[in-house]
Amino acid sequence: MKIGLVRHFKVTRGYPTEKWITPSEFDQWMREYEASDVEETEVDLGGITWHQCYSSTVRRAEITAEKIYNGELIKTDELREIPVYPFFKRDIKIPMILYPLCIRTAWFFNHKSQLERRTDVEKRVSKVVDRILEGNGENTLVVSHGALMMFMRKELIRRGFKGPKLGRPQNAKLYLFEKI
Repeated sequence: MKIGLVRHFKVTRGYPTEKWITPSEFDQWMREYEASDVEETEVDLGGITWHQCYSSTVRRAEITAEKIYNGELIKTDELREIPVYPFFKRDIKIPMILYPLCIRTAWFFNHKSQLERRTDVEKRVSKVVDRILEGNGENTLVVSHGALMMFMRKELIRRGFKGPKLGRPQNAKLYLFEKI
């Protein structure tokens, strides 16, 4: 059985051009990122016959899945990106580069500003893997988001799959995992 993880196509909305921004400006950028179009590209699926495809319900992932898979998609909220929120609301400017670091740190330590805990993400990823494995050993594509893919990889390895390290997953690239 093979499971292929694919991060959605690259989003056209880039990072803010300002080096220092306020939390409200960061929130605005996040809304723009969520609504952004994508840059469609070819995806090398390794010449493998894929029998089913799970997709996040976020539009950028759905567009990617529709482009790379010819068949009915299994769309699920359980593959949505991990929601992140700035944990401070004072209207002061800080370097843009610090937002991801501060937010990930707040999330890692279960700060009250973060709506979803690490254990919640692990549970929803586990549910998706359970459903895939119930599917008669069929080769399955999973189209989702970078951070969620890291949790998916960890769960697949835990269940006896072999596959590559992800680092920061590239957009529109197949990461292949096989049950040995």
